[in-house]
Amino acid sequence: MSIKLYGYWRSSASYRVRLALNLKKISYQYIPVHLVKDGGEQHQQAYLGLNPAELVPTLVDEDEDIILNQSLAIIEYLDEKYSSPVRLLPEHKLQRARVRALALDIAADIQPLANLRVLQHLESAYQVDTQGKTDWSRHWIEKGFAAIERRLQNTAGKFCFGFDLTMADVCLIPQVYNAQRFGVDMSQFPLIQRIQENCNKLPEFASALPENQPDAQ
Repeated sequence: MSIKLYGYWRSSASYRVRLALNLKKISYQYIPVHLVKDGGEQHQQAYLGLNPAELVPTLVDEDEDIILNQSLAIIEYLDEKYSSPVRLLPEHKLQRARVRALALDIAADIQPLANLRVLQHLESAYQVDTQGKTDWSRHWIEKGFAAIERRLQNTAGKFCFGFDLTMADVCLIPQVYNAQRFGVDMSQFPLIQRIQENCNKLPEFASALPENQPDAQ
């Protein structure tokens, strides 16, 4: 199998790429990288050769002799290489920019603040307890979701942008999963909640759920 995905079941960045692979109907080999066991397998020498940033996911395309990290770069690569059956980035340049902007609202502004390594640093450097880490994560997710909810008032249909699935949906759904983990009341974000419900009815989204991965705990 030419496509390999190194990831972790509960990593939202890995979740995004699983969704893209599923929606594109691309067969791939999933290789778990446990982010906690033995101090974190992402720090081990074997993985450093693939991803010096010590993060997941990493995509290996053996046919093209390519190693890629950063979930959005991976998704765009897959979208360009496999043009069907779904286009995750629209052809029109303005729509494409809007999809990228919403995806980055999540992948660059919200998710990194509640990333595992950030939460671990809060604990080790500042003695923040479990409740404090939960409150921290919930605060930044709610702040980010409030802005996204306002943006969606101008674009949402069944999905983030009308009735076409895009990279924005692929980023949003894993972040909603994180929000629920940290106890965010999603009723305050009705458009986001509606999009999540519509997406999770699709088999491609169901099979990408963290609890449905082989390394789920």
